[in-house]
Amino acid sequence: MLVHPWDAAIDDDEWRAWIAAGHDFGQLIAAGGAEREWPIVVPTHFVLAGEAVLLHLARPNPVWTAIEENAKVVLSVVNDYTFVPGYWRAASGLPAEYGVPTTYYGAVQLHCEAAIVDDPEQKALILQTQLAHFQPEGQHAPATVGAEPYGRMMSGIRGLRLQIVYVKAKFKYDDHKPLELREGVSAHLAERDTGLDVDARAEQQRRIAALAERYLPR
Repeated sequence: MLVHPWDAAIDDDEWRAWIAAGHDFGQLIAAGGAEREWPIVVPTHFVLAGEAVLLHLARPNPVWTAIEENAKVVLSVVNDYTFVPGYWRAASGLPAEYGVPTTYYGAVQLHCEAAIVDDPEQKALILQTQLAHFQPEGQHAPATVGAEPYGRMMSGIRGLRLQIVYVKAKFKYDDHKPLELREGVSAHLAERDTGLDVDARAEQQRRIAALAERYLPR
């Protein structure tokens, strides 16, 4: 993923906050060994837990073989995306048709070392962490070994702990363009209001505010 200086995360807190804000579904990509023709790509929910990612998948999933071949994996998350027409982005004083279209989006790629978890107690801990994250209101049976209904399902899943090695994060919202142009695009997104326009606009406004704060004279 190409990350320009103006697209890069301001700091680690930014991409962590973005994931914590509900961007916790992505694509797990396992390249496997040198003899594998194609990587395995698995859509999955996950939980970010400090410097690691926790998730579980069904035992028959083909990703396990690829991970056993090569523990280096990427978890890719993309959201808050929308198409921006060129005529919204024309530079001041130029005809609207001179504008070039683009796509706004947020993207985080977690490059990780994967460890497969088969111990029943450790798998139960992963399930408990996921349930606490995704279903904090409770109203579920205990995810413990030997207890129904999760106990009998434990043998049908494998856990996965991804240790984060490095992160590439990109927030592509025209931060290198004049503020007037960005605010104009933001107004257009609010007016169009289709797909993820509202989410993309919110991210653009968040970046405008965050960068203004960062570069305010001290």
